[in-house]
Amino acid sequence: MEMNQYLEVFIEESKEHLQACNEQLLELEKNPEDIKIVNEIFRSAHTLKGMSATMGYEDLANLTHQMENVLDAIRNQKIKVNAEILDVVFLAVDDLEAMVQSIAEGGDGKRDVSEAVEKLMLIEKGESPAQSSARAETAAAIAEPQGLIKSTYDDFEWTVIQQSKEQGFESYEISIALRADCLLKAARVYMVFEVLEKSGEVIKATPSVEQLEEEQFDQEFSVTIVTKETTEDIRQKLLKVSEVERIDVLPLSMGNYSPQKAVKAAEAALPAAEEATEAASDMPKEKKAPAAKQVSNKTIRVNIERLDILMNLFEELVIDRGRLEQISKELNNQELHETVEHMSRISGDLQNIILNMRMVPIETVFNRFPRMVRQLARDLNKTINLEIVGAETELDRTVIDEIGDPLVHLIRNALDHGVETPEVRKENGKSEEGNVVLKAYHSGNHVFIEIEDDGAGINKDKVIKKALKNGIITEQTASTLTDKQAYELIFASGFSTADKISDVSGRGVGLDVVKNTIESLGGSVSIDSKVGQGSIFSIQLPLTLSIISVMLIEIEKEKYAIPLSSIIETAIIRKEDILSAHNQKVIDFRGKVVPLLSLKEIFEVPSESHEDEFISVVIVRKGEKMAGLVVDSFIGQQEVVLKSLGNYLTSVFAISGATILGDGQVALIVDCNALIK
Repeated sequence: MEMNQYLEVFIEESKEHLQACNEQLLELEKNPEDIKIVNEIFRSAHTLKGMSATMGYEDLANLTHQMENVLDAIRNQKIKVNAEILDVVFLAVDDLEAMVQSIAEGGDGKRDVSEAVEKLMLIEKGESPAQSSARAETAAAIAEPQGLIKSTYDDFEWTVIQQSKEQGFESYEISIALRADCLLKAARVYMVFEVLEKSGEVIKATPSVEQLEEEQFDQEFSVTIVTKETTEDIRQKLLKVSEVERIDVLPLSMGNYSPQKAVKAAEAALPAAEEATEAASDMPKEKKAPAAKQVSNKTIRVNIERLDILMNLFEELVIDRGRLEQISKELNNQELHETVEHMSRISGDLQNIILNMRMVPIETVFNRFPRMVRQLARDLNKTINLEIVGAETELDRTVIDEIGDPLVHLIRNALDHGVETPEVRKENGKSEEGNVVLKAYHSGNHVFIEIEDDGAGINKDKVIKKALKNGIITEQTASTLTDKQAYELIFASGFSTADKISDVSGRGVGLDVVKNTIESLGGSVSIDSKVGQGSIFSIQLPLTLSIISVMLIEIEKEKYAIPLSSIIETAIIRKEDILSAHNQKVIDFRGKVVPLLSLKEIFEVPSESHEDEFISVVIVRKGEKMAGLVVDSFIGQQEVVLKSLGNYLTSVFAISGATILGDGQVALIVDCNALIK
């Protein structure tokens, strides 16, 4: 049976089951007596075991089987759930996730899981994993190290090894580890085999020779050889091969290997697969309710690359749509005009469908945070409850890919700097358990993500004092800062109010990265805080990055596009209304002093000198700050496709990309965030 065709489905479903295990384990920690939760985890683990055994991933199946035994003992009330047991089960789930990730990246899914297996077996016996670890370390210090064979041998291979020994040859299993930065693994494997074949006869390789040639292994592989040379000679010869990091040579004997064990292990794997198949076939029999028959799964899995190709083709269609609309206006033909209008409506509907297909629920990012908060709270000796609201909110896949790291930084910041220790909270009349709320919701063409905590809040004076010390602001500026402006100082590079550096934070790296990443996505981040009550970090993001609405403007004969998300409004002002302050041209806009920036000067557009009584201005914003961009004229609003400028033009100031207009001209897209400092 060809398994490769099922590999993608296996990887996707394994990730779903592991995510379900993670979520249910966190629930079990809150409700250790709830057997329903244990049954849910058991069901996911059981399905994963069956799938793994069927696909031939024995390490994955064996570890899941061991985890299943512990869960079975918990649901049969032979073992009581405690934090120590949950830590071990979480460790096993981490190993399973790493193995599935290895398979997804083209590896063999093998991993040293002996620590997790040993701890799970001890829990099953009713022993404490912590006590056993101490005993194992003591025993290891006293006992002599004894090698264990990693490969399994069939009867024929074992007969060859035995007969070779009778004829005066020695058999060795050699484990070779390549350096982590090794680029040409297949070439190093070839060189190792060349050395070994000169020393004796190779009878087995793990993974197989074909997999080794195709580099389908991590950094380590083993080779079994029959030779008359000593272990030291073999070791020295192999260490001369470049990029070989470690060599372990283990003599093969009946003492350290039993072929019966391998046969039993193989036989044990078969019932697991059969059991899973039986369980899968039994499932529909259990659900004979009429309601279940009416619900049919009408979803299919589509490779994301296909959606990217579809999006690229549609972007070209949008450019051609604009061109056709332009031609239709110029020719003024009624039939052509009606056809183009109909095509515009259809392509508009198509655009909505394609954008919705690319939308992914933000829960794919949020799902990893409960586990992270649990671990961080334990490291910081704090009691924290994480509440997630609006996980079903959808965002474009490209935004989802980028937003994970900024959110990790903000949550770590809320846990370390925001929420106080239980003792301090008790003194301040708060409950010992801190609350962190992670909320997502739609508003217009934007998605808002808020991270709210009920901690100590931001101390404005402490922030200003640190900013003055670091030379970020002057004494004169400090006295005029509003609360919000003071809070935004924490986004400065290298800024931290932590009194001591820890593994979690305090190095001043994080919030500046958060701001830069979110602004590069066309979004913004703001802070609201009350001392003693907590803080809210609010992130605003566009729904999609590829097709955006812009205001087209003209400077001399050049056309530029300003994203509508940055524009507050457009205005036409008299020349005499322009004032001057600190050598900067400014205007009074609705009671606020707004600086004027001439795009003609910034982009060095060649111009003819002509005086106008009125000036066209586009008022743009970045957070709380505003600026007026002086342009020659407004063309109008349009939806455009954002294209990058390519690798040759990566550092063009205040330009985020370009687009092709209906008349075939290229318009540069202005990056308002770069213009406002």
